[in-house]
Amino acid sequence: MSEHEFPPHVDHLNVEANGQRFYAAAAGPQGGPLVLLLHGFPEFSYAWRRQLGPLAAAGYRAVAIEQRGYGLSTKPERVADYAADVLAQDIVDIATALGHDRVDVVGHDWGGLVAWRLATEHAERVRRAAILNAPHPSTLLQHVLYDPGQALKSAYIGLFQLPWLPEAVLRAGDFHLLQRALTQTSRPGVFSDEELAVYRDAWGQEGALTAMLNWYRAMSLAPSLADRRVTPPVRVIWGDRDTALNASLAEDALTLCDRGEVFHLPEATHWLHHEEAEQVNALLLEFLGSVR
Repeated sequence: MSEHEFPPHVDHLNVEANGQRFYAAAAGPQGGPLVLLLHGFPEFSYAWRRQLGPLAAAGYRAVAIEQRGYGLSTKPERVADYAADVLAQDIVDIATALGHDRVDVVGHDWGGLVAWRLATEHAERVRRAAILNAPHPSTLLQHVLYDPGQALKSAYIGLFQLPWLPEAVLRAGDFHLLQRALTQTSRPGVFSDEELAVYRDAWGQEGALTAMLNWYRAMSLAPSLADRRVTPPVRVIWGDRDTALNASLAEDALTLCDRGEVFHLPEATHWLHHEEAEQVNALLLEFLGSVR
Protein backbone atom coordinates (compact mmCIF):
# COMPACT_ATOMS: atom_id res chain seq x y z
CA MET A 1 0.00 0.00 0.00
CA SER A 2 1.57 3.23 -1.13
CA GLU A 3 1.70 6.39 0.96
CA HIS A 4 1.37 8.49 -2.21
CA GLU A 5 -2.36 7.71 -2.31
CA PHE A 6 -2.84 10.51 0.25
CA PRO A 7 -2.62 14.23 -0.56
CA PRO A 8 0.88 15.73 -0.36
CA HIS A 9 0.19 17.64 2.88
CA VAL A 10 -0.18 14.39 4.86
CA ASP A 11 2.51 13.19 7.25
CA HIS A 12 3.03 9.43 7.56
CA LEU A 13 3.55 8.22 11.12
CA ASN A 14 4.38 4.98 12.87
CA VAL A 15 3.24 5.05 16.49
CA GLU A 16 4.20 2.49 19.13
CA ALA A 17 1.36 2.02 21.61
CA ASN A 18 -0.21 -0.76 23.71
CA GLY A 19 2.40 -3.23 22.49
CA GLN A 20 1.55 -2.64 18.82
CA ARG A 21 2.80 -0.50 15.96
CA PHE A 22 0.20 1.70 14.31
CA TYR A 23 0.44 3.44 10.97
CA ALA A 24 -1.30 6.81 10.84
CA ALA A 25 -1.83 9.58 8.31
CA ALA A 26 -1.63 13.04 9.90
CA ALA A 27 -2.14 16.63 8.84
CA GLY A 28 -2.19 20.01 10.54
CA PRO A 29 0.08 21.88 12.93
CA GLN A 30 2.11 19.76 15.35
CA GLY A 31 0.95 21.87 18.28
CA GLY A 32 -2.71 21.89 17.33
CA PRO A 33 -5.45 20.14 19.33
CA LEU A 34 -5.43 16.44 18.51
CA VAL A 35 -8.33 14.87 16.62
CA LEU A 36 -8.10 11.09 16.20
CA LEU A 37 -10.05 9.67 13.25
CA LEU A 38 -11.12 6.04 13.67
CA HIS A 39 -12.19 4.08 10.58
CA GLY A 40 -14.55 1.13 10.38
CA PHE A 41 -14.84 -2.12 8.43
CA PRO A 42 -13.61 -2.70 5.77
CA GLU A 43 -11.81 0.64 5.47
CA PHE A 44 -8.50 1.92 6.83
CA SER A 45 -6.85 5.32 7.30
CA TYR A 46 -7.50 6.19 3.63
CA ALA A 47 -11.19 6.54 4.54
CA TRP A 48 -10.51 9.96 6.11
CA ARG A 49 -8.64 11.61 3.24
CA ARG A 50 -11.55 14.01 2.67
CA GLN A 51 -11.52 15.09 6.33
CA LEU A 52 -7.79 15.50 7.01
CA GLY A 53 -7.34 18.69 4.95
CA PRO A 54 -10.30 20.68 6.34
CA LEU A 55 -9.46 19.74 9.94
CA ALA A 56 -5.84 20.69 9.39
CA ALA A 57 -6.81 24.00 7.79
CA ALA A 58 -8.88 24.79 10.89
CA GLY A 59 -5.80 24.37 13.08
CA TYR A 60 -6.26 20.82 14.32
CA ARG A 61 -3.67 18.09 14.31
CA ALA A 62 -5.82 15.47 12.57
CA VAL A 63 -4.52 11.90 12.76
CA ALA A 64 -6.23 9.04 10.90
CA ILE A 65 -5.27 5.89 12.78
CA GLU A 66 -4.94 2.57 10.98
CA GLN A 67 -6.39 0.45 13.76
CA ARG A 68 -4.87 -2.86 14.80
CA GLY A 69 -5.31 -5.57 12.20
CA TYR A 70 -5.72 -3.14 9.31
CA GLY A 71 -3.42 -2.09 6.50
CA LEU A 72 0.11 -1.33 7.66
CA SER A 73 -0.54 -1.65 11.40
CA THR A 74 0.45 -4.80 13.28
CA LYS A 75 -1.90 -7.78 13.31
CA PRO A 76 -1.84 -9.89 16.48
CA GLU A 77 -3.11 -13.41 15.94
CA ARG A 78 -5.36 -14.06 18.96
CA VAL A 79 -9.06 -13.22 18.73
CA ALA A 80 -8.88 -11.86 22.28
CA ASP A 81 -6.48 -9.19 21.06
CA TYR A 82 -9.42 -7.55 19.26
CA ALA A 83 -11.81 -7.19 22.20
CA ALA A 84 -13.40 -3.74 22.25
CA ASP A 85 -11.77 -2.68 25.53
CA VAL A 86 -8.36 -3.52 24.04
CA LEU A 87 -9.17 -1.50 20.92
CA ALA A 88 -10.15 1.47 23.09
CA GLN A 89 -6.93 1.18 25.08
CA ASP A 90 -5.03 1.37 21.78
CA ILE A 91 -6.45 4.83 21.17
CA VAL A 92 -5.74 6.01 24.71
CA ASP A 93 -2.13 4.88 24.40
CA ILE A 94 -1.77 6.40 20.93
CA ALA A 95 -2.95 9.75 22.31
CA THR A 96 -0.36 9.45 25.09
CA ALA A 97 2.37 8.54 22.61
CA LEU A 98 1.47 11.63 20.59
CA GLY A 99 1.80 13.79 23.71
CA HIS A 100 -1.86 14.52 24.49
CA ASP A 101 -3.84 13.89 27.67
CA ARG A 102 -7.22 14.79 26.14
CA VAL A 103 -8.34 14.41 22.55
CA ASP A 104 -11.30 14.72 20.25
CA VAL A 105 -12.34 11.49 18.55
CA VAL A 106 -14.26 10.96 15.34
CA GLY A 107 -15.37 7.40 14.62
CA HIS A 108 -17.27 5.74 11.80
CA ASP A 109 -18.79 2.24 11.86
CA TRP A 110 -16.48 0.06 14.02
CA GLY A 111 -14.42 3.16 14.71
CA GLY A 112 -17.58 4.70 16.12
CA LEU A 113 -18.07 1.71 18.41
CA VAL A 114 -14.52 2.24 19.67
CA ALA A 115 -15.33 5.93 20.17
CA TRP A 116 -18.43 5.04 22.22
CA ARG A 117 -16.30 2.86 24.48
CA LEU A 118 -13.64 5.54 24.79
CA ALA A 119 -16.21 8.13 25.80
CA THR A 120 -17.62 5.71 28.39
CA GLU A 121 -14.58 3.96 29.88
CA HIS A 122 -12.00 6.72 29.34
CA ALA A 123 -14.16 9.81 29.61
CA GLU A 124 -11.37 11.80 31.26
CA ARG A 125 -9.30 11.45 28.07
CA VAL A 126 -12.08 12.47 25.63
CA ARG A 127 -12.94 16.14 25.10
CA ARG A 128 -15.61 15.51 22.47
CA ALA A 129 -16.75 12.48 20.46
CA ALA A 130 -18.30 12.62 16.99
CA ILE A 131 -19.96 9.38 15.87
CA LEU A 132 -20.78 8.61 12.22
CA ASN A 133 -23.28 5.79 11.59
CA ALA A 134 -22.25 3.73 14.57
CA PRO A 135 -24.83 2.67 17.14
CA HIS A 136 -24.09 2.50 20.82
CA PRO A 137 -23.25 -1.19 21.36
CA SER A 138 -25.91 -1.60 24.06
CA THR A 139 -28.74 -0.15 21.99
CA LEU A 140 -27.67 -2.15 18.93
CA LEU A 141 -28.09 -5.37 20.90
CA GLN A 142 -31.60 -4.38 21.92
CA HIS A 143 -32.53 -3.65 18.29
CA VAL A 144 -31.15 -6.99 17.11
CA LEU A 145 -33.07 -8.86 19.83
CA TYR A 146 -36.43 -7.13 19.42
CA ASP A 147 -36.55 -5.76 15.87
CA PRO A 148 -36.75 -8.51 13.20
CA GLY A 149 -35.75 -6.02 10.49
CA GLN A 150 -32.56 -5.04 12.26
CA ALA A 151 -31.86 -8.67 13.14
CA LEU A 152 -32.01 -9.53 9.44
CA LYS A 153 -29.76 -6.60 8.52
CA SER A 154 -27.25 -7.70 11.16
CA ALA A 155 -27.18 -11.38 10.18
CA TYR A 156 -23.80 -10.94 8.51
CA ILE A 157 -22.28 -10.28 11.95
CA GLY A 158 -22.95 -13.88 12.93
CA LEU A 159 -21.53 -15.15 9.66
CA PHE A 160 -18.34 -13.14 10.16
CA GLN A 161 -17.76 -14.88 13.50
CA LEU A 162 -17.39 -18.30 11.87
CA PRO A 163 -13.84 -19.69 11.49
CA TRP A 164 -11.99 -19.57 8.11
CA LEU A 165 -15.14 -19.52 5.90
CA PRO A 166 -15.58 -15.71 5.86
CA GLU A 167 -11.96 -15.29 4.80
CA ALA A 168 -12.43 -17.66 1.89
CA VAL A 169 -15.65 -16.00 0.75
CA LEU A 170 -14.39 -12.41 1.07
CA ARG A 171 -11.04 -13.14 -0.59
CA ALA A 172 -12.62 -14.83 -3.63
CA GLY A 173 -12.57 -13.03 -6.96
CA ASP A 174 -10.02 -10.44 -5.85
CA PHE A 175 -12.17 -9.41 -2.85
CA HIS A 176 -15.28 -9.17 -5.01
CA LEU A 177 -17.77 -9.18 -2.11
CA LEU A 178 -15.82 -6.61 -0.13
CA GLN A 179 -15.79 -4.33 -3.14
CA ARG A 180 -19.55 -4.81 -3.49
CA ALA A 181 -19.94 -4.00 0.20
CA LEU A 182 -18.68 -0.53 -0.69
CA THR A 183 -20.17 0.03 -4.13
CA GLN A 184 -23.61 -1.56 -3.67
CA THR A 185 -24.42 0.17 -0.38
CA SER A 186 -23.22 3.66 -1.39
CA ARG A 187 -24.45 6.16 -3.93
CA PRO A 188 -23.34 5.41 -7.52
CA GLY A 189 -19.79 6.48 -8.31
CA VAL A 190 -18.70 7.17 -4.74
CA PHE A 191 -15.89 4.59 -4.87
CA SER A 192 -13.87 4.86 -8.09
CA ASP A 193 -11.94 2.00 -9.67
CA GLU A 194 -8.72 3.69 -8.58
CA GLU A 195 -9.91 3.92 -4.99
CA LEU A 196 -11.07 0.30 -4.98
CA ALA A 197 -7.59 -0.73 -6.08
CA VAL A 198 -6.18 1.01 -3.01
CA TYR A 199 -8.64 -0.86 -0.82
CA ARG A 200 -7.76 -4.20 -2.41
CA ASP A 201 -4.12 -3.53 -1.68
CA ALA A 202 -4.93 -2.91 2.00
CA TRP A 203 -7.11 -6.02 2.27
CA GLY A 204 -4.34 -8.06 0.68
CA GLN A 205 -1.77 -7.23 3.35
CA GLU A 206 -0.57 -10.43 5.02
CA GLY A 207 -2.94 -11.38 7.84
CA ALA A 208 -5.21 -8.39 7.31
CA LEU A 209 -8.42 -10.16 6.34
CA THR A 210 -8.38 -12.51 9.35
CA ALA A 211 -7.47 -9.63 11.66
CA MET A 212 -10.32 -7.49 10.33
CA LEU A 213 -12.79 -10.34 10.90
CA ASN A 214 -11.40 -10.94 14.38
CA TRP A 215 -12.99 -7.65 15.42
CA TYR A 216 -16.34 -9.43 14.92
CA ARG A 217 -15.18 -12.67 16.51
CA ALA A 218 -14.18 -10.80 19.66
CA MET A 219 -17.47 -8.92 20.05
CA SER A 220 -18.57 -10.81 23.17
CA LEU A 221 -15.25 -10.55 25.00
CA ALA A 222 -15.36 -6.95 26.27
CA PRO A 223 -17.27 -5.79 29.36
CA SER A 224 -20.79 -4.56 28.68
CA LEU A 225 -21.48 -0.83 28.56
CA ALA A 226 -25.13 -1.27 29.59
CA ASP A 227 -26.25 1.31 32.16
CA ARG A 228 -23.00 3.25 31.78
CA ARG A 229 -23.42 6.95 31.04
CA VAL A 230 -21.49 8.81 28.33
CA THR A 231 -20.40 12.09 29.92
CA PRO A 232 -18.33 13.91 27.22
CA PRO A 233 -20.28 15.87 24.59
CA VAL A 234 -21.35 13.65 21.68
CA ARG A 235 -22.54 14.56 18.21
CA VAL A 236 -24.02 11.72 16.16
CA ILE A 237 -24.08 12.29 12.39
CA TRP A 238 -26.23 9.72 10.60
CA GLY A 239 -26.75 8.86 6.95
CA ASP A 240 -30.38 7.74 6.88
CA ARG A 241 -30.03 5.52 3.81
CA ASP A 242 -27.79 3.08 5.65
CA THR A 243 -28.81 -0.40 4.48
CA ALA A 244 -27.39 -2.15 7.56
CA LEU A 245 -28.45 0.10 10.46
CA ASN A 246 -31.81 1.61 11.35
CA ALA A 247 -31.77 5.39 11.59
CA SER A 248 -33.57 5.18 14.95
CA LEU A 249 -30.36 3.81 16.45
CA ALA A 250 -29.01 7.36 16.39
CA GLU A 251 -31.66 8.70 18.79
CA ASP A 252 -31.55 5.58 20.94
CA ALA A 253 -27.84 6.12 21.57
CA LEU A 254 -28.58 9.57 23.00
CA THR A 255 -30.54 8.03 25.87
CA LEU A 256 -27.15 7.03 27.32
CA CYS A 257 -25.54 10.44 26.80
CA ASP A 258 -25.47 13.32 29.27
CA ARG A 259 -24.79 15.78 26.44
CA GLY A 260 -25.71 14.42 23.03
CA GLU A 261 -27.22 15.55 19.76
CA VAL A 262 -28.07 13.99 16.39
CA PHE A 263 -27.85 15.34 12.85
CA HIS A 264 -29.50 13.26 10.13
CA LEU A 265 -28.38 13.39 6.50
CA PRO A 266 -31.47 12.09 4.66
CA GLU A 267 -29.79 11.37 1.32
CA ALA A 268 -26.57 9.85 2.66
CA THR A 269 -25.85 6.15 3.15
CA HIS A 270 -23.53 4.41 5.57
CA TRP A 271 -20.63 6.05 3.72
CA LEU A 272 -21.64 9.62 4.53
CA HIS A 273 -18.07 10.91 5.06
CA HIS A 274 -17.39 10.10 1.40
CA GLU A 275 -20.74 11.12 -0.09
CA GLU A 276 -21.41 14.26 1.93
CA ALA A 277 -17.86 15.20 2.85
CA GLU A 278 -18.46 18.96 2.80
CA GLN A 279 -21.48 18.76 5.08
CA VAL A 280 -19.88 16.20 7.39
CA ASN A 281 -16.76 18.37 7.66
CA ALA A 282 -18.83 21.44 8.47
CA LEU A 283 -20.70 19.55 11.20
CA LEU A 284 -17.44 18.25 12.64
CA LEU A 285 -15.79 21.66 12.70
CA GLU A 286 -18.83 23.31 14.25
CA PHE A 287 -18.90 20.65 16.96
CA LEU A 288 -15.18 20.68 17.69
CA GLY A 289 -15.07 24.45 17.88
CA SER A 290 -12.55 27.09 16.92
CA VAL A 291 -8.88 26.46 17.62
CA ARG A 292 -8.06 30.15 17.77
